Amino acid sequence: MNQLAQKYWNEYWKESEKPQSVSAWQFGASPDYLAQLVIDGVKTATCSGHIFYELDNEPLPAINDYSIILNSHDEPVAIIKTIEVTVTPMNEVPEEFAIAEGEGDRTYDYWKDVHTKFFTKELNTLGHEFSEEMLLVCERFKLIDVKK
Repeated sequence: MNQLAQKYWNEYWKESEKPQSVSAWQFGASPDYLAQLVIDGVKTATCSGHIFYELDNEPLPAINDYSIILNSHDEPVAIIKTIEVTVTPMNEVPEEFAIAEGEGDRTYDYWKDVHTKFFTKELNTLGHEFSEEMLLVCERFKLIDVKK
């Protein structure tokens, strides 16, 4: 976590006991746009490829994890708390979840098209092929704070 994110985290909790599980990160291909959707209350879910956690040897997100959302300049803009995590094949992600991601025209078809393109590109970069059966880590979250 960078210094700006750490400062924001400390200022948010002040003298309260801080939760131990916190990370700081940007959303996918359009960090500013997606962060703004979170701030506006439109985006309440996100997903990532399970394979990326495996390749990076990273733990999966868990309920009650906190995240500091960064913009494209690695500046903190908000804090979210994970309230649900499921691992689901991409072709079985429910329409309601896709809509909760809040992107584009907020339809399942838009979600599927954008995510297929994104995962195909990212997997090809790593020498892997895209499959609609790939496992996704699907997270629901709630907005805790917006940086002023």
